[in-house]
This record gives sequence, structure tokens and C-alpha cells, in this order.
Amino acid sequence: MADNGVEINGARSLIETLVAHGVDCCFANPGTSEMHLVEAIDAVDEMRGVLCLFEGVCTGAADGYARMRGVPATTLLHLGAGLGNGIANLHNARRAGTPLVNLIGDHAIHHVAYDAPLTADIEAVAKPVSAWIRTSRTSEGVGLDAVDAIRAAMGPNPTPEGGIATLIIPADCAWGPGRTVDTQTLPTIDRRRVAADDVVSIARHVDEQTVMFVDGNGLTERGAIAAGRIAARTGCTLYTPTFPARVEAGPSIPHINRLPYFPEQVLEVMGGYSRLVLAGAEAPVSFFAYQNLPSLLVPDGVSVERLAHRHEDVEQALVDLADELDAPIVTPTGRPRPEALTGDISTRAIVRSVAAHAPDDCIVTVDSGAGGAAFPSLQQTVRHTFLHLTGGSIGQGGPAAVGAAIACPDRPVLALLGDGGAMYTNQFLWTAARENLDITVVVFSNRQYNILDVEYRRLGINDVGSKAASLFDLSNPDLDWVALAQAQGVAAEAARTADEFDAAIQRGLASRGPYLVEANV
Repeated sequence: MADNGVEINGARSLIETLVAHGVDCCFANPGTSEMHLVEAIDAVDEMRGVLCLFEGVCTGAADGYARMRGVPATTLLHLGAGLGNGIANLHNARRAGTPLVNLIGDHAIHHVAYDAPLTADIEAVAKPVSAWIRTSRTSEGVGLDAVDAIRAAMGPNPTPEGGIATLIIPADCAWGPGRTVDTQTLPTIDRRRVAADDVVSIARHVDEQTVMFVDGNGLTERGAIAAGRIAARTGCTLYTPTFPARVEAGPSIPHINRLPYFPEQVLEVMGGYSRLVLAGAEAPVSFFAYQNLPSLLVPDGVSVERLAHRHEDVEQALVDLADELDAPIVTPTGRPRPEALTGDISTRAIVRSVAAHAPDDCIVTVDSGAGGAAFPSLQQTVRHTFLHLTGGSIGQGGPAAVGAAIACPDRPVLALLGDGGAMYTNQFLWTAARENLDITVVVFSNRQYNILDVEYRRLGINDVGSKAASLFDLSNPDLDWVALAQAQGVAAEAARTADEFDAAIQRGLASRGPYLVEANV
């Protein structure tokens, strides 16, 4: 029974419980088995429902939302097939440690035995990307299941379990009589503070022969400032992993290098040091296995010490280490904004224009392609938050931009996407238009899976055969991103020179609502 005396079902109990505990945004692609949940979302004013036309957009948007808000969003997906469609971006969210609650509808308990066409082992589908899984068994218990799901998502789980909770709701548990759950906010689940003795032990060893890898909540502004103090006092060098989940950066925040991608480049970096200190990060490993190259990219003779695990309070550990070292406050000078280039269009020209015009306090999301090249240029020129592709599963940058824009409606969002990756989830444009989100999308349209061409040539193959080349090629026919965007309600234009791009990105940033610029590189 709800507070107003109206009897509620399990679905209403679930949605009311989520809202009461601070979870009030649902990225949905529902089906028949979720209709009672849709009815409950409609009835509970505080729950925002956002329709996405593909489940991978739901999961990527929930990831971007939670990375920015620090609290879970929910997805609402249809049975095992819908969850399966969203797996790729759940993989990225798991690697990012993102708190997220999946709501997955299922057949009524009595109906499962009949093996209807959409019957699936949903728990098995969820297992690779979930730290917590439960299938509700009674309508009266669904609200309590929701509380446990939120606790599981918010709990600081050790790597690599992540923070994804998957709650499966059989239809009869949604339509049956529900029970009101006490509407009290969940207590804050604090990250464990690193012991003082461990901080003191690390402080004895950090010097100019030390490289420190920083990740997790060590990449907040406070964490980065503390890391900068440590580097200034000891002469150590700071790096993030190649794909950190979220980085706060700008001219007033100490610069932290980003680890390169290819293993030989990482080994070259590591070869200059005798000690590796892990602050919320893991020791570097090769993204893929290569012949005659190691998987673990820590050269012999480099010792490894840990200041903090990712699920611990990395930020506070860095502050404690800086204080233990009596490290001074560092005031970075940053760099002036670059001048835009003219003439031929190139990745360098695009990055220069983005760094020249990106709004202060913007959010930047990236996917595959050249978007990551903007990170070093932006890092010291404009205050921003950067969301990387953590798990390598492409198709994340656009949906993450949708989630970030909904989480932070007062902050402009830039999505820097490769054309191949963006095609995986191009339906994000429709949701951006429907919700009138302030997102400026840049598509690096080189009409190929460029990284695959690079990797193929790394095999020592200089003459790429026609069949191999066709598997990396996105032309014949060419993708028309202006038409794709406009068909989904997004204003768009193409740029074929650096001058055209510079003018187009300024128009996009000045416009209200989503805007796409196709950069024909």
C-alpha cells in the first residue's frame, strides 16, 4: 500500500524504492514483459524514463550518467535478448567500475517451463558483466531486491568485478501485489582508507626513478593535485592507464601523462624507471597478445609496489602520501589555447580546433578513432572532464555523451567519435534529439577501421590484399553522417578543410541542442 492509500504492485514498489534511494533515471528499451514496469515509471513522477532505440545505447548512456553523477542509473531491457544486445557497453562499464543497476524483465515464473520463443537463461547472459545478480521470486520482495541491488552497485567492489547489479523481474513479480519499502536514503558506503603505515612505507621509496600509475578516484581534481605535489617533491613521473574511466583536467590541475597504447611503447616508457607504484591502477598489460612481446609490460628489474587498490580511497591515499612527504602545493601554468590551423583537414587540425573552442567545464567522451588524440591538447588548455573508452568495446562514446548530458544538463558535452565505432550505436543521435541534449558530435570520417589496418601492417605485411583491405574499408558505399544525423533529428554539416571544420565546430558549440560535424579526413 502506497502512502496515499493506493494499493501497489511489485513494479510500483520497485520504482518507488529506486527513487527513494536516489536512483531516478532509467534508460529504457522495453518489451511486453516490462509493461508493468513501464506503467510504474509513468506513475512515479520522480523517475525519468529515457527511450533508446538500441540496448547498447541504454547501457552506454547509463555508464556515462553514473560516471558523472556518481550514483547509478538503471537500464530497462527486454529479456535475455535485450540484455545481450547491451552487453558490449556493459563490458565497458564494468571495466570503468561504474555503479549501474540493470532491470531485466522475464517471463512469469509459471510460463518459463513452456520454453516460449524468447525464453533464455538471463542470469547466464548477465554473469560476465555483473558483480551482483538476482532473480526476484515474489512480488512482495521486489522492492527489497532493489535495495540490495543499489547497495551492490554502490559498494566499492575489487577489480575486476566492477559495480553492475542486475535484477531480473519475472512478469508475475511485477504485476502481483507489492509492498512499500522504508523510504530512507541508503547510507554512504565509504571507500576504505589506506593504512597510515602503508603510506609511510611508500613514502620512503618514491624518487625520480619511480613511475606512479594513477587511476580510480585518484583522478579527481583533489587526487590529481595531490599527485602533482608528490611529483614536485620526489621527481617521480605520473601516468594514467591508457583508458582511464574519468579524468578531471585543465590548466590549473597538474598534468598526468597517459600511457601509450602499443606494448613496445609502454616498455619504452617503463624502461626508464626502477620502481612502479600503483595508485588505484594495475600493472600495465598488453591490450592484445603479440608474437615475441610479453603480456605483462613491467621490465625485469622494475619493482612493483601498491599504494591503493581502485576500490579503496585512492584520492585520500594520494593526499596522505603528499602530506607525509611534506610536499608543496603546485600551481600549474597550463598552456594558452592553440590557434586553429588552415588548409587541409587532418586529425591534428581537428584537435587544434577542438582545443581552441571547447567550452570551459565541458565533458568530453570518446570512442574508437582519433578522438583520444584530443586528450593531451585539452589537458592543459581548458577545464573539462574526459570519459575514455575503458573496455575497448567500440560504440560507447555517443551513448556515454547522452548519459553525461542528462546527468549534467548545465555542462556542454563534446563527443569525439570514429566513424566505425559510431556506427555501432548511431541511434544515440535520435535520443539526443528527442531529449534536446547539448551535445556537439565530431565524427572523424576516414571511412575505414584504421586501427585494424595499422594492426595488420604490424604483422610485417606491406602489401595489403584486396580481400583483407575490404574488411577494413567503410567506403563503397560511403557513409553519409550528415544524412544519418538529419534523419534522426540532429542538425549536421560536413567539413572537408581545416577552415570549414573550425567554422563548423564553432557553429555546433553555439547551437542549442545536438549538432554533428562530419570531418572528412
